[in-house]
Amino acid sequence: MSPATEPTPNWFASVMGTGILAIAATTLPIESSLVQVAATGLWLAATTALVLLTTAWAGQAVRLGRLPLSSLRDPVLVHFYGAPPMAVLTVSAGLVKFGPALIGTEVALRLGSLLWLFGTVAGLTTMLAIPRLARRAPGSRPGFAGRLMPVVPPMVSATTGAALVPHAPVGPARTALLAACYALFGLSAIASMLLIPYILRGFRTDGLGPIALTPTLWIVLGPLGQSVTASSLLAHAAPAAVPPPIAHAARTFALGYGVPVWCCAALWAGFAATATLRAARRTLPFTLAWWSFTFPIGTWVTGTAALSSLTGSPVLRWWSVALFTVLLSAWLIVAIRTTHALARRQLPSPLAALRGHRRPSPRVDQVDGDQQVGVGEHVRW
Repeated sequence: MSPATEPTPNWFASVMGTGILAIAATTLPIESSLVQVAATGLWLAATTALVLLTTAWAGQAVRLGRLPLSSLRDPVLVHFYGAPPMAVLTVSAGLVKFGPALIGTEVALRLGSLLWLFGTVAGLTTMLAIPRLARRAPGSRPGFAGRLMPVVPPMVSATTGAALVPHAPVGPARTALLAACYALFGLSAIASMLLIPYILRGFRTDGLGPIALTPTLWIVLGPLGQSVTASSLLAHAAPAAVPPPIAHAARTFALGYGVPVWCCAALWAGFAATATLRAARRTLPFTLAWWSFTFPIGTWVTGTAALSSLTGSPVLRWWSVALFTVLLSAWLIVAIRTTHALARRQLPSPLAALRGHRRPSPRVDQVDGDQQVGVGEHVRW
């Protein structure tokens, strides 16, 4: 069987985008059973997608007799190996939030903890391995925001872990979990702070790259919004794990870190929105990169909601509602376009490997002297 049928890692971004929509809905200052039911349904959809994608990947591994990792040679797709760990962690976060009502508190917490541990180990692996492999991929560009994908998973682990802290055994175990979450936060924050200036220099020297990759500009919003969410949620969890003086320091840090980073996120969102509108006027082609519109915006929603809870600011509270409206609109557009493209066979189905179908893999072509990499489908522009 040709490796062209291998499911590419960027499909897991659909799990991330759907899962974050479900989680963000629960942070809104709106008490409604309808919202809770809709959020639970979205989380179940994300969980189902994760199971299907993982099954397709495992099925291809069985057919090939090896791990299907041909995307490691693609200068764009290699970075998206950070998506599977984040998809697992997103489902884990939803399991802690929605699972108790569906399968019972004890089972939900145990499964959520196992998924958190697996996603954390996988995320640390991508953080250490993928940037090094990406540098070896032919045609790699410095100015590509997707470079952040492999280093964000530990920040998602810190956020998800914060929800598990109050449920950990009282004593050293709970304190150790909180400390581990802060360590994961620090690792991801440092890596992101090192990469973002490198990416910005690449933009200045090489431009923003192929128009088809314009949606990936929103990925920069991911570590910003996710870190605000993580610092705020860890501050909320700290009183249950550490003495009051340390918990107060955690709250102070969350405010001192969260407010300026939230402002940076707002500035970047303005830049990314402007670039996206300009690309749309030039007919922005649909690719799986469009899922980059969802998860990063979702982290800004959760970060805004968490910061509003920490500060008591009604402005931030209702700003999170406005951002959620943008997130919901983006998710609907991308989900509909993805379904339509699959129905018309404009995208290779991620489940094709299970059926033994052969479809052409994304190609790398030379377009106007600039290398364009297919992301889910090949587009000329």
